[in-house]
Amino acid sequence: MPPDIIHTVHQLKQLFRKLHLWLSIPFGLIITLICFSGAMLVFEQEVMQFTHRSLYYVDEVKNKPLPVDELVACAKASLPNDVAVQNVTIFHDPHRAYHITLSKPPKSALIIDQYTGEIKGRSQRTPFFSTMFRLHRWLLGSRPNGGGIFWGKTIVGISTLLFVLVLISGVIIWWPHTIKGLKNGLRIKFCNGSYKLWHGLHVAGGMYALLLLLVMALTGLTWSFNWYRTVFYKSFGVEMQQRGNHNSNNHVQNTAHDTAHRYEHWQQVYSTLAVNNPNNMSISIGDGTAVVSHNRYGNTRGGDKYRFDPNTGEIIESIFYKDLSKSGKIRGWIYSVHTGTFGGTITRLIWFLAALLGATLPITGYYLWIKKTISRNKNIGNNT
Repeated sequence: MPPDIIHTVHQLKQLFRKLHLWLSIPFGLIITLICFSGAMLVFEQEVMQFTHRSLYYVDEVKNKPLPVDELVACAKASLPNDVAVQNVTIFHDPHRAYHITLSKPPKSALIIDQYTGEIKGRSQRTPFFSTMFRLHRWLLGSRPNGGGIFWGKTIVGISTLLFVLVLISGVIIWWPHTIKGLKNGLRIKFCNGSYKLWHGLHVAGGMYALLLLLVMALTGLTWSFNWYRTVFYKSFGVEMQQRGNHNSNNHVQNTAHDTAHRYEHWQQVYSTLAVNNPNNMSISIGDGTAVVSHNRYGNTRGGDKYRFDPNTGEIIESIFYKDLSKSGKIRGWIYSVHTGTFGGTITRLIWFLAALLGATLPITGYYLWIKKTISRNKNIGNNT
């Protein structure tokens, strides 16, 4: 390679080394928190079902579950007047208790034994997972009531965007000139002192997790910035659809004034859909709508949607997932890729490990920077 090109490459690497350092120092701790909390959320459902098995599973499977309208009546009897039933989720696994989603608080549900009508408890995020979610999305911040900047969400978005630049600059700094250098750079040396170990964890560890961390960051940014989401969608040939304003107060008022006739045909709808979809994972039935979930892999948020007449239970429209346009699938795909659910347990485990490794990168980077700074200051002191 000509000397002038070598000199130019060296200068570029020095530039990217400074960029890598001065972006990492102020935002490294935030990146660690985002990655760590994301890793903790990967297996949230499995952890909850394992640690609270008596809540999520019935004590005894009997011949036939109670009708859905009777189960809803049991649930409503335990609820305040201003809390309404939104939908019922029925799992294909006969051991799984039914979930009855409530109008408030957000994402809350009653879990009911479908064979006895016993209310087993409420499905809500535990304090630990609630903290991890808020940390991952908003740095424990809250949306301002009167509008304005949502600082927690904004800082997470900016940090994630800068994390992409840090990862890319790290590759440029590290990239070796030879195959031998490439092999050596991907080794973590455990027997050559603590500095070599931390250096290997930072450099080689970063390279091993690089692609997955980029995927997580680039998909995660769609929840942070509208402009980024628009560009991201367009890169896949999808025009972003505007989401309508949601007035939670009106929603509660509308759903709170429910009557028994809303539910009397839900069992009929479920029976029809269950017969036509024997391999379903779950069937969720709400006010005039139903969703049949099949996907164990791929877009795990995808499902076939149905509309039915609440007065008769007759299915009046079917919208199959396979027939949806790109715009109808992309949000679910982004979520599935971001969380690693698209490939089942194996990909989720890989995503979990990659996110944990991502959380260590700023810590090992801080260690290396501090050690180099101390060593440089000692050398300056000795020379003077």
